[in-house]
Amino acid sequence: MKPTIIIADDHPLVLKGLNDFLIQKKFNVLASAKNGKEALALIKAHVPDIAILDIKMPFHSGLEIAEYCQKEKLTTKIVLITFEKDETTYEKAKSLNIYGYILKEFALDEIENCISSVIAEKPYFSPELLTYIEVNEAAEKLKALTKTETKILKLISENKTATEIAEDQFISIRTVEKHKSNIRSKLALDSKSASLYLFAQKNSKILKNT
Repeated sequence: MKPTIIIADDHPLVLKGLNDFLIQKKFNVLASAKNGKEALALIKAHVPDIAILDIKMPFHSGLEIAEYCQKEKLTTKIVLITFEKDETTYEKAKSLNIYGYILKEFALDEIENCISSVIAEKPYFSPELLTYIEVNEAAEKLKALTKTETKILKLISENKTATEIAEDQFISIRTVEKHKSNIRSKLALDSKSASLYLFAQKNSKILKNT
């Protein structure tokens, strides 16, 4: 049986597009709302399986509604949709046990997968959003490094050995290893040498631009 769904968005075109798409896909859409006040009233009245809510709406935001549902122990699972890639909002959503977080530009591409994931009790977050958050977190961590440490990490991302890094920087291999140890400490990586290499490879694009 298809889950019962309520949709809310204060952008008429987004609301209509999402509503029409879900109905076309044979989902059980009970109702739609154009603001947070209407959305909350519908959730109270129907307690749907899933509520797909715009984060920013008049009267009540999607986060405020999620907070209400958590406080009142309603079983409705909240899926948030937004145009914004905001790390603070993302962390707030996670703290409220949000089941879905989708960027609006990918909503029609991702909503079916999101609903399937929610039904299976698995949270779904837009891959684009997670990548953005990861990049921002990595960029913040890198700010803790000195210029020399950043240069060494960049060389590691280019697959340079300790010997090659030592020659490039005109320092001893022992000094390179000391720098690597300091970098691991500042980035909160484990003591294994592979952890530093994997971090450098994963964030090579950021390092290239620093």
